[in-house]
Amino acid sequence: MDIALWIAAGLLAVVALIGGSTKTFVPKEKLAAQGGGEWTEGFGAGAVRGLGILELLAAAGLILPAALDIAPVMVPVTAVCWILLMIGAMVVHGRLGQYKLAAVNVVYLAVAAFVAGGRFLG
Repeated sequence: MDIALWIAAGLLAVVALIGGSTKTFVPKEKLAAQGGGEWTEGFGAGAVRGLGILELLAAAGLILPAALDIAPVMVPVTAVCWILLMIGAMVVHGRLGQYKLAAVNVVYLAVAAFVAGGRFLG
């Protein structure tokens, strides 16, 4: 079970790292021009960058506390925060009719729930 939790947390961390890097370092206008980036039109550049920074922190929070054995409880706490972020993403994508992207968010939410439950109970 521990290996499955590490794999799940690692996959989520990669997703968070890629998404966070993109939102943090790619200009909002360029993000909006990409497929699936229409959601950025409803947010300011600072909000998009803020979401990116939160995702970068999530990438670190899903791995580093357990790997360094410093406050490992932060891994499931981060996973719960990721769940909340995915709920917000599902709402935004759903309002725009981007149901495929919302479905991807459901998958990420499920993986985060697995990590949170496994780490809180384990």
